[in-house]
Amino acid sequence: MEKVVVMNNIHKHYDNKQIETHALQGISLEINQGEFVAITGPSGCGKSTLLSIMGLMDKASEGDYRIANIVTSGLKVDQRTHIRNQHIGYVFQSFNLIDSLTVFENVALPLEHRGAKKDEIKEKVEEVLAQVDMLHRKDYRPNQLSGGQQQRIAIARALVGNPDLILVDEPTGNLDSKNGDQVMSLLETLNRNGSTIVMVTHNPADADYANRTINLFDGAVVAESVRAA
Repeated sequence: MEKVVVMNNIHKHYDNKQIETHALQGISLEINQGEFVAITGPSGCGKSTLLSIMGLMDKASEGDYRIANIVTSGLKVDQRTHIRNQHIGYVFQSFNLIDSLTVFENVALPLEHRGAKKDEIKEKVEEVLAQVDMLHRKDYRPNQLSGGQQQRIAIARALVGNPDLILVDEPTGNLDSKNGDQVMSLLETLNRNGSTIVMVTHNPADADYANRTINLFDGAVVAESVRAA
């Protein structure tokens, strides 16, 4: 099975004058194509730091990280940005949609950065909006939508570039339970259709949707479990 993520002995430390904080301490893990992995653990255990390094938003202090067989250490900022655009979809807890743009324009952004043609953008954006059941809202602006609808748009934007890996940070953190359940069901469906998903969550009910759970504590992997098929 093809490995989408390979991390070997990843450390992350922050120097703040007299204090050095070790956010991650020697994490090694692999994620295969088609997996749905939940990363769990208490606040401050390093979950979001790990996701940021996986998404090339941050760099490890030590260790090796490969995404889709690309070695990422030593890359410049523009190279990391290019790899992120080509291979990674990111869903933020706070949605990170641009209020001055329509739903269609928000979802189109990753393809525009690639220099895709207009007709290709239109076809692909409408396809992913239909997948998340939001095509009928394509001309709305984010502030005209509910939190659950905004999260669906954020997922569509992550999907539109057909990434090797979708990273999801606390997908139900800003949603009520009904909208949260709908978003988790959508992620489960996307995974069933072939998307590789890594999700950070503190919510055990959300983690139950994943087929593998990795528990972090104090920046280290302390347990791992696989859900029975």
